[in-house]
Amino acid sequence: MGYARAVPFPSSTRAPVAPARSVVRSVAETLRGRDLAAVAAGLTYFAGLGVVPWLLLAVWGAALISSPATVATHLADLRLLVPPEMGARPVWDALVRAGLGLGPWGALITILPATFYGEGLRRACLRLAPRHDRFTGWRARLALLPLVLAVPVLALGVFASAPLLGDLARAGGVGGTLGQVVVAFHLSFVVLGVVIAWGFRVVAPGRLGWPATLLGAFGTAAVLAGFLQGFLLFLALPIDLGIPFGGLDVVGATVAVALWLFVLHVLLLVGWATTDALDRRWREAPAAAPADASTPVLAGAGR
Repeated sequence: MGYARAVPFPSSTRAPVAPARSVVRSVAETLRGRDLAAVAAGLTYFAGLGVVPWLLLAVWGAALISSPATVATHLADLRLLVPPEMGARPVWDALVRAGLGLGPWGALITILPATFYGEGLRRACLRLAPRHDRFTGWRARLALLPLVLAVPVLALGVFASAPLLGDLARAGGVGGTLGQVVVAFHLSFVVLGVVIAWGFRVVAPGRLGWPATLLGAFGTAAVLAGFLQGFLLFLALPIDLGIPFGGLDVVGATVAVALWLFVLHVLLLVGWATTDALDRRWREAPAAAPADASTPVLAGAGR
C-alpha cells in the first residue's frame, strides 16, 4: 500500500525569529566601534539650536492657518498638562507669546536655525554608517524645509485636541490622568511618526525604501512618544534642579532638558540604525525562496 511521508520544514518554527536576529546583528555591527553617546551628544547640540525655532514656527503657522485667538485658546487648555512644580508653565507662556507674535519676517529668520537640526541628523547618521556624501550640511537643511509647511498643520491637529485634554486635566483623578496619557501618547505618536519618517527617508543619508522607513519611523515614534510622557512625569516631581548648581535654577533646568534631549537622540539614532538594517535586509533578500525550503517534500510515494 502506497504512502507519502512529508519531510517537515527544517526551519519553519524559526522563520519569524531568524530575520529579527539578522536585523539585530546588523544594528550591532553598525554601532560597533562607534561612540553612540558622542554622536547623540552632537545631535543634541544641533537640537539645541533648532528645537525652539521649530516650536515657534509650529505656533505661528497654526495661528496663520486658523487664527491667533483659536490657537491661544487651545494652548491655554494644553497649559493645564504642563506640571507646575518645576516652573515650566512660565516658560510655556513665554513660548506661546513669542510664537503668536512672531510675524512673517520673524518666521523667515527663524527658519534658518530651525534647519540646523536636519544637518545634525544627517551628520550623526553618517558618523554611524560612513558613506560618501557631498554638501552634507546644505543638502540636509534644504531637505528639512518642507517640514516648515507640514509642522504647523500637524501642530494644529494636536491643538484641536486641547478641549478634550483640558477637560481630562480638570477632571483629575486616575481616570483623568490615564486619559491624558492615552490621548497625548497617540497624538505624539502620529506627529512624531510623520516627522521621523521624513527625516529617515529624505534628510538622513541612504535613501531608505518606504516600507522600511514607515515601519522603522513609526516604531521609533512609539518609543519616543512614551519617552515624552516620562518627561512630563519628570516635570511633575518636586525637585529643586538648582541644588547641584549653587541654587541657579535656570542652569539646572537647562541641564535637565539637555539630558532628556540627549537620551531621546540616543533612542532616535538606534531607531535609524534599525531602520537602515531592515532596509538593507529587504533589499538583499532573494526574490523567491528555494522550492525545497518553501514546500514540504513527499518521500516514499507509491511504495
